[in-house]
Amino acid sequence: MVLSGQGQESSKHFSMPEAQGQSEAFFEFQEQISKVAPIERPVLILGERGTGKELAASRIHFLSKRWQKPLVTLNCSALTPTLIGSELFGYEKGAFTGAGSRHAGRFEKASGGTLFLDEVGTIPTEVQEKILRVVEYGNFERVGSSDSIHVDVRIVAATNVDLSLMAQSGEFKQDLLDRLSFEVIYVPPLRERKGDILVLANHFAGRIAFELGWDEIPRISSQALKSLEAYLWPGNIRELKNVIERAVYKSSSGKIKEVSFNPFNNPYGNILENRTAEVHASSLIPDESKDGESIDIMSEILKKPFKEAIGEVEWYLLSRALKECQFNQKKAAKRLGLSYDQFRGIKKKYAGRI
Repeated sequence: MVLSGQGQESSKHFSMPEAQGQSEAFFEFQEQISKVAPIERPVLILGERGTGKELAASRIHFLSKRWQKPLVTLNCSALTPTLIGSELFGYEKGAFTGAGSRHAGRFEKASGGTLFLDEVGTIPTEVQEKILRVVEYGNFERVGSSDSIHVDVRIVAATNVDLSLMAQSGEFKQDLLDRLSFEVIYVPPLRERKGDILVLANHFAGRIAFELGWDEIPRISSQALKSLEAYLWPGNIRELKNVIERAVYKSSSGKIKEVSFNPFNNPYGNILENRTAEVHASSLIPDESKDGESIDIMSEILKKPFKEAIGEVEWYLLSRALKECQFNQKKAAKRLGLSYDQFRGIKKKYAGRI
């Protein structure tokens, strides 16, 4: 089965090779899925980008009583507000310019099975009203028709945004959120699954080695594994996959000795990035008074709450090292006693200030 941004009906063949792990967080998450899957109610999956929300939705479907019926997916963020309604509910011939024939929507195609709405937070409010009606009564009309269509669909929705805050601000209908959140499942980020990194890394290494036609799978050295486990993984499993696949194809021996987390590391110097840093230099470096004396930054930081103060110290040390090293990141990392990847990881945390 293929899950794509444009949505695909399911076949009866199913596997989830990337839904694997051995950490406590992973097993707790899988147990949550197993418990809620047989319950004929909507499920809301929340998680950071790249954590595998679509895999969780697939598992919910195939562990449910609907597993032999269609699993239809729709990436809601891939469609314009004007198109998403016709994709969900379908349309009649001549309903609008270009509608040359009747088109069944995703709700119709998923009848008897499961409809997975990915990035549900991007659905316009006017379309949310229609979805709410389907959830409550199972009825809707195609665009350009007044005939009511009845469907039996279980909705599984996913997003990486805070729908509760969106509901409070009026960007998402509270009534729909209440209906979709019979159960809310949080996908654990990879940084909370340290025990799974080697398992997943070996899986991705084996897969690309097979694609390359290699007889052996490169082994991950202890040094490379330490780097993998120390990294914060803002892109989660999707990022791990890219990192490992790059490391495998670049390995010249049967061992992965080091990994690269940043494919945009320019060997000729980060000229554009340095210029950006120079433009924002005034926001990075502590202000100076008219008489040339530096303001006592640390005394101000110490007045703040603990977590905020720690963040301010990190930002201050990072920005000062950048200025002293003329915005050369590798030199700044060395001055701070950090590896380049560690430096980049901290820098990402303050992307809005740098």
